[in-house]
Amino acid sequence: MSTTFLRRLTMPHTLVVVMVLVIVVLMASWLVPSGEYQRESIETSEGAREVTVAGTYREVPKVYLGPETVLESPIKGFQGAALLICFLLVIGGSFAIFQETGAVEFGIRRLTDGLTRRPHLEGLLIPTLMVVFSLAGSIFGMAEEVIPFIIIFIPLARRLGYDSIVGTAIPFLGAAAGFAAAFFNPFTVGIAQSIAGIPLYSGLGYRLVTWVVGTGVMIAYVVWYARRVKRDPSISPVRDIDLEREAIDHADTTTLAWDARHVVTLSLFVVAMALLVVGVLKWKWYIDQIAMLFLGMGIVLGLAGGLGPSHVARTFVVGAKDMVGVVFIVACARALLVIAQDARVLDTMLYAASSSLSTLPRGVIAQVMFVIQSVINFFIHSGTAQAALTMPIMAPLGDLVGITRQTTVYAFQLCEFINPILPTSAVTMGVLGAAKIPWERWARWFFPLMLILVVLSFILLVPPVLLFTWE
Repeated sequence: MSTTFLRRLTMPHTLVVVMVLVIVVLMASWLVPSGEYQRESIETSEGAREVTVAGTYREVPKVYLGPETVLESPIKGFQGAALLICFLLVIGGSFAIFQETGAVEFGIRRLTDGLTRRPHLEGLLIPTLMVVFSLAGSIFGMAEEVIPFIIIFIPLARRLGYDSIVGTAIPFLGAAAGFAAAFFNPFTVGIAQSIAGIPLYSGLGYRLVTWVVGTGVMIAYVVWYARRVKRDPSISPVRDIDLEREAIDHADTTTLAWDARHVVTLSLFVVAMALLVVGVLKWKWYIDQIAMLFLGMGIVLGLAGGLGPSHVARTFVVGAKDMVGVVFIVACARALLVIAQDARVLDTMLYAASSSLSTLPRGVIAQVMFVIQSVINFFIHSGTAQAALTMPIMAPLGDLVGITRQTTVYAFQLCEFINPILPTSAVTMGVLGAAKIPWERWARWFFPLMLILVVLSFILLVPPVLLFTWE
């Protein structure tokens, strides 16, 4: 009965959901005392960071935000997320150009034709690709970088008989598994360990076990669903969306024939992806440099694919326009953090949560740390920013309650498992915007997996507390 209810449950538009959350957070800010920790600058493995100072929390005069904040905070959200918003618009425009060349469609057609002639290879496709993305998430913290791949993998998955959910899950959940169960990720493990004062990338053995288990669970769920939806397409939450895509695909089947231009265009795309990996790993590129790469890539691919300058420009505008809905959702999601910071209640929430830990049995403290970090993750999605906020408080608190600092860092990193369902996550909403999948449908599909991952995190936190000393 519960499954039937969930299938029939209709959710409002994602923008409505996020704006309701803005109102709820604003009303909650009127009830929570305002307070703050002192900040100091410290050197970490990734450079200087502003971090909270443990033991310095104090209440400050209550800050009340007016009802106009509901409309004002999303505007500030645009300011705070300006770089990411620019990145999303560039991604939308550049990949619209890439698709307009016809190289994507025919490259995927060649690949899927080859796979259908070798069924044993098709069975290995999802696990192999998800492992690759998981390694990227674990080693160099792939997050926003996954968005462009969504546009490639959805048509690939659909031509193999799956749906858009599978095409989205392969790169997105693959990278998300690696990001959360990371053994190297500089933006979570590296920063958190530096702030906690433990050796950089220590505890590698158990983290490798976590990566294998976490990635395996993600792969198993996606493969299980992919097989089900291939047998019965009607169970897909995005069946209507995929039927619309099929109609468009059929309308375009006579547009372009395979020729040398497609080979050149696809080759240039592969070069751009290789440059992306080198740029992130070797030159420490951030979103602005990556956006610059994709902007240049879109122009070059368009010209190489035979599109004239004006055609490239028009297509770019159309592709960027398709991301406008996502941009508004990202800005409104950012508004939650704006309210929590302007009302000065975020530090109060952290203080109250950390203070409650000292009253709990040692056997459950790590799990409660995970829950606290997950709640904070709802507001702050940057692993680096969350580490800077929470690690100076949680690490010494762990010392007092008998939890090693390594375990404290571990509880922090595992909270990233819930990111793929958060409507406040810019990466999640960027991915779903590129996939054209409404958040409520994705959330309904991902929710059982999220519960599995939460239980898995609770279990994985047991051995470092009760079975061995982990430093």
